[in-house]
Amino acid sequence: MSMSTGGAKGGPTSDINVTPLVDVMLVLLIIVMLIAPMMQKGVDVALPEADNSGDKPDTADQTVVHIDAQSQLYVNALPVNEVEAIERLKASLESKADKVVYLKGDQNAPYSSIMKMMDALRGAGIESVGLITEERGGNVAQGGGN
Repeated sequence: MSMSTGGAKGGPTSDINVTPLVDVMLVLLIIVMLIAPMMQKGVDVALPEADNSGDKPDTADQTVVHIDAQSQLYVNALPVNEVEAIERLKASLESKADKVVYLKGDQNAPYSSIMKMMDALRGAGIESVGLITEERGGNVAQGGGN
């Protein structure tokens, strides 16, 4: 009695079953796809609403200053104080073609803290400051064509 171990000439089978590997890789791919957008979230700021705001796409290479409701400053999502903020902004703008600083102030932040930050930016020689607001009714694409 001889046991059959597969193969053409009686040798052992050397085929690898890749189905479990593919299953695991697909699950990992789905997990990465679900988690990746959550990782890009910056500072949680409730933006004020404005009627005359234009579209400004969020790009990774823009320089953003956040001011939350407790007047805490963040430069590109890193918490800083006012002196560190100006130093970090100058260093950030040196290497970028877009010399605009975008200011995202929470609608519950004291107006004085936003004005103080704008004065500090102007004092540091940064003239191009964009205020980021939210359209009334939320940032929803208006119209239907595409």
